[in-house]
Amino acid sequence: MILVLRALGVGDLAASVPALRAIRAAFPARTLALAAPGWLTPLVDLIGGVDHVLPADGLGRPLHAEAPEIAVNLHGRGPQSHRLLQATEPAKLWAFAAPAAGHLDGPTWTEEEHEVRRWCRLLRWYGLDADETDLSLRVPSVDVAKNVTIVHPGAKSPSRRWPHFPEVARRLATAGHRVVVTGTETDLAAEVARAAGAPVLSTSLTELAGLVAHARLVVSGDTGIAHLATAYRTPSVVLFGPVPPRRWGPPADRPYHRAIWHGTRADRGDAAGPGVHPALLKIGIGEVLDAAEQAERHAVAA
Repeated sequence: MILVLRALGVGDLAASVPALRAIRAAFPARTLALAAPGWLTPLVDLIGGVDHVLPADGLGRPLHAEAPEIAVNLHGRGPQSHRLLQATEPAKLWAFAAPAAGHLDGPTWTEEEHEVRRWCRLLRWYGLDADETDLSLRVPSVDVAKNVTIVHPGAKSPSRRWPHFPEVARRLATAGHRVVVTGTETDLAAEVARAAGAPVLSTSLTELAGLVAHARLVVSGDTGIAHLATAYRTPSVVLFGPVPPRRWGPPADRPYHRAIWHGTRADRGDAAGPGVHPALLKIGIGEVLDAAEQAERHAVAA
């Protein structure tokens, strides 16, 4: 068995797709188990190649798995994530070097590296061929609205919530977009929906993936739905802060994904104060609307 650890969220899982597919291709006859939150199983199924999900939400509980032939840490730099995998007694551990966990093998962690490139580089260290462009997901067979513009104003951290989504949604609706609003932050989603005269859609993860796959446009902060837009090559506008697009942004060679960032290299990527991050507050409403127009124009030309 090959055991992979990625006990994080939607965007984190989407960013690990090329690495997961490289592992699957390298070990076609082995059982591939992914330690990840159980609620992500529908999205894991859209990746393909994973034999089963071992429920794991974060690093607080032991992984109840038989000793794997190889344990692969796609979760973090260690030492805690390394130790969690070491406790399963793998024959080999593939991970970034972490002396604090007694793991001296593996490449050196680079903090400013793009998340997709990071895990592909790790696997190349161990001899696997990982394709950083292999980001697509299977389109689920679900009945969803087609050709809508999705406005997703929420994010887990308040520092990532740009305050002007209601006005952007209103102007997009006025311009003829069929706006729908998504997100689990119900008060925020309702405010945006009222401004645009649009519905708030409560979806399963599978339905959300299908909605994005068939959408006209996605406008959001740097959160999971933005990575779904990348996976389905759906035109998107993503507002970045506190983390810059050089670490989590869409592929730079896709002009129909527009990343907006007004931070500097001096900004800490993990900064999260009590308010909205300054990089987000510098983004203007007109700038977002212009980016939406550019994304759609480039999608037609692609």
